[in-house]
Amino acid sequence: MLELLRTISGNHALVFPGEQDSGKPMSNMTILKALERMGYKGRMTGHGFRGLASTILHEQGYNHEHIELQLAHAPRNAVSAAYNHAQYLEPRAKMMQDWADFLEQTQRGGGGERATAVSRFGSIARVHLLRHR
Repeated sequence: MLELLRTISGNHALVFPGEQDSGKPMSNMTILKALERMGYKGRMTGHGFRGLASTILHEQGYNHEHIELQLAHAPRNAVSAAYNHAQYLEPRAKMMQDWADFLEQTQRGGGGERATAVSRFGSIARVHLLRHR
């Protein structure tokens, strides 16, 4: 998938570069407008997908610090951040592969008791965490 995206977006450092400045990420408004054009107006946002990923990854027991790093969140403890520069690339790579597998399984109508409902585009539109009902 990433190789396909590279053919579309060019050889940029970012997977989704900004239109005006390829050194900056695509804007939240661009993502929001794309979701609106796909029929998700008022139902999903770019940050909604990030929240969805965070919730499901935490529910599946992944390390909080690894999830926060993957979402590019700044550490809460500035002193710890000043000393710890670890990136945890191996466990994060496994976590993201598991996330991709989860999305693929959900697209096919699976996902077990934690996820139901898939959009016609194969992306999760809504996820019901059944045990929180």
